[in-house]
This record gives sequence, C-alpha cells and structure tokens, in this order.
Amino acid sequence: MRSYSSKIEEIRQREYGYLNGVTYLDHAGCTLYSTTLMHKFAQDLSSNLFGNPHSASPSSMLSSDRVETVRSRVLKFFNASPEHFDLVFVANATAGIKMVMDAFRDIEDGYWYGYHRDSHTSLVGVREHSKASRCFATDDQVEDWIASTSTAEEDSIMKLFAYPAQSNMNGRRSPLKWCGQVRKNKPNTYTLLDAAAYLTTGSLDLSNFQDAPDFTCMSFYKIFGFPDLGALIVRKSSADILTKRKYFGGGTVKMVLSIDTAWHSKRQEVHESLEDGTLPFHNIVALGHAIDVYAELYGTPKQVSAHASGLAKVAYERLLNLRYSNGAPVCEIYKDERASYNDSTTQGPTVAFNIRQPDGSWVGKSKVEEAAIKNNIHIRSGGVCNPGGVASFLQWDSVGMKKNFDAGMTCGDKNDLMGPGGKPTGIVRISLGAMSSMGDVEKFVHFVEQTYVYGGEMIGNIQPIARLKSEMQPLTSDVPSRVEEKRRMLKNIFRNMTGRNYVST
Repeated sequence: MRSYSSKIEEIRQREYGYLNGVTYLDHAGCTLYSTTLMHKFAQDLSSNLFGNPHSASPSSMLSSDRVETVRSRVLKFFNASPEHFDLVFVANATAGIKMVMDAFRDIEDGYWYGYHRDSHTSLVGVREHSKASRCFATDDQVEDWIASTSTAEEDSIMKLFAYPAQSNMNGRRSPLKWCGQVRKNKPNTYTLLDAAAYLTTGSLDLSNFQDAPDFTCMSFYKIFGFPDLGALIVRKSSADILTKRKYFGGGTVKMVLSIDTAWHSKRQEVHESLEDGTLPFHNIVALGHAIDVYAELYGTPKQVSAHASGLAKVAYERLLNLRYSNGAPVCEIYKDERASYNDSTTQGPTVAFNIRQPDGSWVGKSKVEEAAIKNNIHIRSGGVCNPGGVASFLQWDSVGMKKNFDAGMTCGDKNDLMGPGGKPTGIVRISLGAMSSMGDVEKFVHFVEQTYVYGGEMIGNIQPIARLKSEMQPLTSDVPSRVEEKRRMLKNIFRNMTGRNYVST
C-alpha cells in the first residue's frame, strides 16, 4: 500500500491554501474540504438543473437518480452490500442516533439501554427514554455482560447497546467485534455503533453482515470536510423495529387519510420509510464528488489511517517526553491502558492531555487554547461532549461533578480548575487527519515547548526576570552545547519581552 505522505506538502499547497500560516489540529471536530471538491461541486451545480426529488420533471428525476447513485456509492465505500444494508440520509450522526431512539421509544413495553463510558453525549441522551439503563464503566464490564447468561424474563425485554467506535475524547478505539458477539449471545438486543469520530481516519468494513452493527451512524463532514450531511446505515434484517416508529412525514407514506379517518400506509423500503420530507439533495450531490476527490487525493481510508496514525505517534511521543529543567513532565496524557499508538485498531490519531507547571500545578485548559489561538493553532479544549471519558480520566465522581455544577461550572465555560487542589475540569485535545503534516506536529510541539518549557505562559504575559533566571540555573548540568543553545534561547525570550539584553548577575 503506497503512502501519499511524501506528497502531502504538494497536496496542501494545491488543495488547502487557507492553511497557509495556520496549524489545524481539530480533525476530530471537522476535517477539511479541498479546493478540487468545491470546484467540482460548483461546476456540477452550474451545469445541471437539480429540482425537488418529489416530482416527475426532468430536474426532479435528475436529483432522484443522483441521490440513489450516491446512496449506492456510500454503501460501497463501506463494503456494505445493498442486499443486506440500506442507507438513510440524515443531518448528522446525532440525527441518526435520535432516529434509532425515536423508534425504540415507541416500543409499548419500553426498552433497556446500555452504553459505554466513552460515549458522546448524543449516545448518553438515548437513556432518557429507556425503561432502564446502564453505563458500562470498562471494557471488562461490557465483555462480562455479553458473556453472561440472562433469564427468560430479561431476554423478553427489547434492548439496545450503543458505543463509539472511537472515543471523541482521546481517540481510543473500541472492539468492533462486540456487535457480532452481542447478536450471538444476547437475544432481543440491537447494537448501535457511533462511527462519527472513527471515520475521520478509520476504515470501516461491513462486508461481514453477520457481525456488523444493526445501526451505524456517521457524519460525512468528519470524513470529507464537506458536505454537512450524515447517514444511518441499517442492517436490513434489523430494520423492522425502525420502520415501526409512529411518526411519518413528507414522502415516507404511500397514502394518508386526514379528515374523517386517521389512517396511513408507509412505504416499504427502509430509507423510503425513514427519510422525512425533502432530502438535502444538493448536499447529496456534493457527497458524490467528495468520494471521488477523496480517492484521487488520498486513495483509501486505510492509507489515510496509516498517514494520520504515524503523525499521531510522533506527537504523542514528543509531548510525553517534554520535561521542565527540574525533570517534571510538561504534559499529562490521557491514554487508555489498552490502547497503543503503534496499533491503529486500538488508538486513533488523537492526543488528549493537560499541561502542568514545573511545580506540578495545572495550567487551565482554556489558557492553553487561548495561547494556541495567538499562535494561529486550532485545537479543542473542554469536556469535548464526552462526560464519561473526561470524568474517568480526570478522576471526578458524580458528587464532585455535581458540586462543580452547583458552583457555576457548565459545559463550554472557562472554569478550568475546581475542587480541592484545583483539579482540571476538562482536557486539551489535538487530532490529526488526512491532510495533516509533520509540520503541524512540529509546530504544536514547538509551541508547547516555547510557551511552557522555556517561558512559562509567556504569550501575552511578561514573566518576572527571576522566573527566567530560575529556568536558566539548572541547565549547568546539561551537555555544554545544549546549555549554550538553551541559554541563547532564554536570552532571546527575555530580549523579545523586555526590549533589553539579559545580563547575568
């Protein structure tokens, strides 16, 4: 498998001119769209008339044909046979999750819901309509549950088990085999896989339909950068529960009576019965071009995975090895013990961490992001919509989190450090993608090194002279050449901040 990494700088200059002077490290939030993709999409819209698909006009038929062509191409992208799978277009991964929840909510006797600790808030929210729910705090708990023997009464209850293919917090990748194991061992249990974060750089193969998830949700802007569109891939043999949902809208019905009698008949195809109203057909047209351009630029998802994973390994190792002059680590990295940056089946190209001061105290997450912004570096900080993962790695229990809320903390605020000793309330996250480069990694590591190792939080703040001197004194035990290099660097920092030369006393 030939890597495109050697051509990445050429690709970036040609396709991502808006990255000039920018270090973008938030691909887990949204990856980037290429110039070629936007040009091809614009050319298509300029050359063809696309009408509302719910008609028989030529423009309408063109839209309908294109929608179905793209639907088939997306299934092929994931090696999902149309014989066994259908694809429902939705707004985003969250909309796909909600579609599944809406169907389970309409079950007369209710349903049981299980979800993994690493779940995005969109998966956690499904519990609100369940009869009972459980959050699995560890992989061992999941595997013990799958292997356990249940009673006839428990087996009679409809159940839904959901988990992320990749944690959107730290990039840890969960075992995809769970879906097949649940199908074999847990009667009346459906599986919902949140593949949104995973598919930014991961390769999902649904060719083995017997072990595939019942429902897989995704957001295409995380794979291609554009369009803003999502999908729910449904295993046809599991679709019955979705098609029994009570709500209907738009063209999902064959006939509706609304005056004297409340009656309707739904369409039979899975996607026809679930795609409410007019589809975002222009976005679906764009998706077809996105698939083409992705292949032209990067080849396959496996090639993207190899490229991004290699960069992430370097970033992880460089940040892990950063030390202050007193030997204290700069970064506290939150990596799952089962994950390895040498193995892309267990770890995606994401690094989650916090920064400490030389004395071990914490630097607030928002302070790090603010400093990064001043250097035109785009990262993510906070709870990143992953309450279970953040609470676990930062060692916050429910009582402590509730106290923080009562004290004024909310998602997205700047309450960085709370509780006894000033514990972090969130994390700093960098994530790499198809068009990331080694230069991005070097720029970010250099930023952390310059801002904290050599100068403290120096951007926007002039540190006392004593601070600079204290950073210089311990260097005398270093190798002479490195001592002089670091002294010159510190003197330059002092000169830039004060306009004066540093004179030793």
